[in-house]
Amino acid sequence: MPTATAPADVSAALQAKFPQISPRPSSDHPAFNVPATDALAVLKALRDEFGFDFLMDITAVDWAEGASPRFTVVWHLHSSSSHGYIRIAAACESDIEPSMPSAVGLWPGANWHERETWDLLGIRFTGHPDLRRILMWEGYPYHPLRKEFPLAGIETELHDPEVAAETGAKAIAAPMAGGPFVASPGEINPSDAEPRAKDESWNERREKPAEPSA
Repeated sequence: MPTATAPADVSAALQAKFPQISPRPSSDHPAFNVPATDALAVLKALRDEFGFDFLMDITAVDWAEGASPRFTVVWHLHSSSSHGYIRIAAACESDIEPSMPSAVGLWPGANWHERETWDLLGIRFTGHPDLRRILMWEGYPYHPLRKEFPLAGIETELHDPEVAAETGAKAIAAPMAGGPFVASPGEINPSDAEPRAKDESWNERREKPAEPSA
């Protein structure tokens, strides 16, 4: 049985075991930056030795084009015994073809989290048993949560060539309903400045308005 270390003791014990990791700025729970090559070893130790038996989420950050490292994978873990949380982050070594070892061997539930991160951010998880897209269709040429992907989407050929040939239609880009949020000029009182979406309400029945001329 894994030993449940009290949350206050996790940071010191984890750093003693893995001196190559470093604290990560956090306003809530303990967080650490971990080299990508050591990510699975740290995650396994947290599960087996520190009682963090529940993988809550896997996500990632795209720091923007030109940033290096550009992509950071983040794991959120919870301990069902100590009720503590911890966050582990590892930067992908490549900015062009980002990858990270798969945690499916540690938590089977990592399967869908990693597929979503691959689908939306283009981070490949090496060793994943079935790394397919989970929201977009196979062959979709973009990763919609990358910083270069426009908020209003990109018009794309339909993924079924027979339907596309028959209809002559494309997948029309959909606006980001509810965002990005903007407030009216002059609004000071936060209660009066309820976030509202930009007018990107154009759709297949209402053409996208022309861009204003410079």
